[in-house]
Amino acid sequence: MRIGIGYDVHRLTEERKLILGGVEILHTLGLAGHSDADVLLHAVMDALLGAAAMGDIGAHFPDTEEKYRGISSMKLLSSVRALVEKEGYRVVNIDATVIAQRPKLRPYIAAMEQNIADALAIETGQVNVKATTEEGLGFTGTEQGIAAQAVCLLKRV
Repeated sequence: MRIGIGYDVHRLTEERKLILGGVEILHTLGLAGHSDADVLLHAVMDALLGAAAMGDIGAHFPDTEEKYRGISSMKLLSSVRALVEKEGYRVVNIDATVIAQRPKLRPYIAAMEQNIADALAIETGQVNVKATTEEGLGFTGTEQGIAAQAVCLLKRV
């Protein structure tokens, strides 16, 4: 069994869609980044790669490569699943937290969990996504950005 931890943060900006867990969220701001800047999926990918001792998403999908500009993080997550499986691992579970003052994410959580489960070829009961605020504190609390943390458990198959 292998445990991995992932963390990601992106700055909120105008003129971008807000995508979290592969779900487009209605909001006045989106996240800045080379890809679609989905902080939740980026944290999940880093947790998976870390558990398999395979580096991080920057090593596999560098932001210096044009082919990743604007790419869906759902596609990248599916690629990470393939990399992890090639190393002989299977995902046991994912637990993740999105840290954002606004918007409220509760209405979108089930769709995020389903997207993650589908990309990882696991059951939705193996994925848990939570959302929290920082009560107005820090860069997420002042709505400058959104962060996400994720942990995963892999087993050798």
